Amino acid sequence: MRRLPPLRSLEAFVRVARLGSAKAAASELALSPSALSRRIGALEEFMGKKLFRRQNQILTLNDDGESLFKTVAPALEGLAEAVHDHMDDSRNIRLRLGVLPLFASQRLFPHLPELRRMYPLLHIDTVTTGHSENFLGDTLDAAIILAKQVDPALHSVRLDHNFVYAITSTELASTLGDTPEADLLSKQTFLIHADMPESFESWKEALGLAGLTPAAIDHFDSGPLMLEAAAQGLGIAILHDDHLSRSHDARLAQLYDVKVESPYSYWFVCKPRALETRAVRLFHNWLVKTEI
Repeated sequence: MRRLPPLRSLEAFVRVARLGSAKAAASELALSPSALSRRIGALEEFMGKKLFRRQNQILTLNDDGESLFKTVAPALEGLAEAVHDHMDDSRNIRLRLGVLPLFASQRLFPHLPELRRMYPLLHIDTVTTGHSENFLGDTLDAAIILAKQVDPALHSVRLDHNFVYAITSTELASTLGDTPEADLLSKQTFLIHADMPESFESWKEALGLAGLTPAAIDHFDSGPLMLEAAAQGLGIAILHDDHLSRSHDARLAQLYDVKVESPYSYWFVCKPRALETRAVRLFHNWLVKTEI
């Protein structure tokens, strides 16, 4: 059998390549930047060639690195799955799931007791960072994302269709009235989710206010924080109708009686091979059968 490079060095290499950041990879692996650099250096010494371009402490794959990554990454995934398949079935089954906080709190968690009753050994590690699809096969097994469309290389299931609502405090909604007025809206602050950048444009066009320029736009990466900010009178949140109806927050109201079809939906996504693992398969099959 041919001599293999250190597995930890290969893992570090794949993490840096996937995340596009040595700092992020070091954090994921709980390593110092110098320790990560040593692992990458050990792999390059073993290979006898450089795998990254280095500029101002930024690492990007060169041609040799790209070629190695395309070969090694699937092999490492296969190795991890092979080991997992031979683990003791009496032990807990663990799913590493990426999900946005608002979906988790409003839609997923209320149904998880049912899942636990069905599969007592299935446990879920929840990660709430955005763009979870970028971490599939690495730190995540599956994800529920908010997107216009999904990479066709992934297995995906569309979970809903939505309308865009302008959501604000009941007090501000009363002040602004039932009819959109450009002068009044131009003095307001709008709250926009990082994963829904086009929703505001869709809402403005539907109201015939495509040229509206508000006093300010504040950006958020958390739906719950957007709803709380809106309830506190800090601005007008552009979110889905479902987010408002499930909040059950008497402080919030829809601004104007207008339904605007959303460009975005929630999707379940994973790599196709991940469906062969027990944890992903159980969760996927339960999710598509459950109205959440």
